[in-house]
Amino acid sequence: MPESAALTFPQDRTCPYHPPAAYDPLREGRPLTRVTLFDGRSVWVVTGHAEARALLSDGRLSSDRRHTAFPTPSPRFKGLSDRRPALLGVDDPAHHVQRRMLIPGFTLKQTNALRPRIQQTVDGLIDAMLAKGSTAELVGDFALPVPSMVICALLGVPYEDHAFFEGQSRRLLRGPEAADVEDALQRLDAYFVELIARKRRSPGEGILDDLIAQRLLTGEIDIEELVAMATILLVAGHETTANMISLGTFTLLRHPERLAELRADPSLLPAAVEELMRFLSIADGMLRVATEDIQTGGVTIRADDGVVFSTSVINRDGAVFAEPDALDWHRPARHHLAFGFGIHQCLGQNLARAELEIALGTLFARLPGLRLAAEPDRIPFKPGDTIQGLIELPVAW
Repeated sequence: MPESAALTFPQDRTCPYHPPAAYDPLREGRPLTRVTLFDGRSVWVVTGHAEARALLSDGRLSSDRRHTAFPTPSPRFKGLSDRRPALLGVDDPAHHVQRRMLIPGFTLKQTNALRPRIQQTVDGLIDAMLAKGSTAELVGDFALPVPSMVICALLGVPYEDHAFFEGQSRRLLRGPEAADVEDALQRLDAYFVELIARKRRSPGEGILDDLIAQRLLTGEIDIEELVAMATILLVAGHETTANMISLGTFTLLRHPERLAELRADPSLLPAAVEELMRFLSIADGMLRVATEDIQTGGVTIRADDGVVFSTSVINRDGAVFAEPDALDWHRPARHHLAFGFGIHQCLGQNLARAELEIALGTLFARLPGLRLAAEPDRIPFKPGDTIQGLIELPVAW
């Protein structure tokens, strides 16, 4: 694609489970291409799987949102560069220190210990749907409450506050204006400052309580850093998985032959979840900025160049995934990049896999007649500059 005709990035999807049709030239071209952001800035978009893995492991690409050249994907995020970042928005060694604090709460052993609680949560929500009748709005009645309840229990955040933090998370990720994003952050900050004060007076159980006792009160971290970490864990911990549950359900209902196979053999569920992660790639558009020149994929990324990783295209790389546009969990899909790669690979991926396996498996087992209650093309989904997913999902059984 000639640079004079550079694609504007990001674009909206035309089908909620396929990359935007406008990205087709990116899929057919070089592994790195110039695209244009909303403000006219030219940045590199990475679409090759091998190049993405190499670059996501390259210390010359920075995640620090305070870097003066860090790219901004949408006008509403323009004013966030001066906010103290955490985890996804910092580089080593600060990132390593923060991640090390949190790893004990997200190990495979810890996740497996949570599975009975996740199952109980899922069953309770399905019981409530069945008690109300034979229809539901699956995002609000199921897909969102499952990860919200689980992350609240894990962090030690009162679930009775879920309407508040879910609402602020929506404003944070979708705006629509920069003022909405800034106000949502301020409200979440104030919420956690007050919650931490309460927990200092009356400790409970959860990752947040452990961080207060082991890190905050010892002076290893300050209140600002703890609030920043708590916010990203809470928002990321429910938004991403909620979108995967709802969009995964929609996708399986739109692929009845695959769903029938899954129902006939539930042992396929872990592989199905892995393939859905690849196929849906809901976190599309990871951002970095180069701190030095980097040569890769036949191009030179210059210092201060912005770099965007189009996960939806990377995970459809035909050189890695045969028939990449087909939903096929018999392929080896574990090396997808839906959870990122390198030092910033998703901390909660074990938890996300467990939630998806239990939520989707139980939903289709207990509701064998589950079907869409609206025409597929009338079901609204999210724009391209946020986490991909469905706004609502009317179903019946």
